[in-house]
Amino acid sequence: MSASEEVQNLIQTTLRADAEVGSIVGDRIYDQAPPGTSRIYPDITFGPSDYAPENLQCLTSREETFQLDCWTRDHGRLASCRVLVDAVKDALHNADLSLSTNALVLIQVEQVRVFRDPDGLTGHGVIQVTASVEEAA
Repeated sequence: MSASEEVQNLIQTTLRADAEVGSIVGDRIYDQAPPGTSRIYPDITFGPSDYAPENLQCLTSREETFQLDCWTRDHGRLASCRVLVDAVKDALHNADLSLSTNALVLIQVEQVRVFRDPDGLTGHGVIQVTASVEEAA
């Protein structure tokens, strides 16, 4: 399993296990949301990710950034989306987590944005999460 996949799985597992996040979205945390009318709000989806490799003399590491998208539908009101992004931030920021294969040095929420989507009904929260990972040899 790649370091990227392992970190994404850790984020998803952590959010699913968190009582506050779970009380809002249940298990609706997706790599890609269900299509069309089968989608139930609120939910969380993984957006783009990127990483910068760091090759040091004695180890290989990376700074990997994931975008988490938080979605609510409350007649265009953003309060419920703000509650969701705060719950996600509380579950992940500086959390004491570990990976099975690689070593998680640090995980931080770097930025949070909340806005109304163009449909006028959907609250959209964008969370930037960065993980520092030492890769297994």
